[in-house]
Amino acid sequence: MRENRQKTLDRLARLEGQVRGIAKMVSEDRYCVDILAQTAAVRSALKGVERLILEDHAHHCVQAAIDSGDPAEQQAKFQELIALLQKTQV
Repeated sequence: MRENRQKTLDRLARLEGQVRGIAKMVSEDRYCVDILAQTAAVRSALKGVERLILEDHAHHCVQAAIDSGDPAEQQAKFQELIALLQKTQV
């Protein structure tokens, strides 16, 4: 994680605040629909963080495997990327 490190950290800090806000809403027995709206916002923001991390992974780790010229390393990174995309569903 090089290029997007600060963006990722900023988004995670914002997410942390949102999650704390949701916990406060629950403790204050706020309206369920309002709480669910906030959880949806957190889920969406977390997807954005995943996209940034995947982007950095592709730009650096996968690119390094491509540049290496080693077919085994290239195949391993390709399979790793596919697994990550399936897992994160971004």
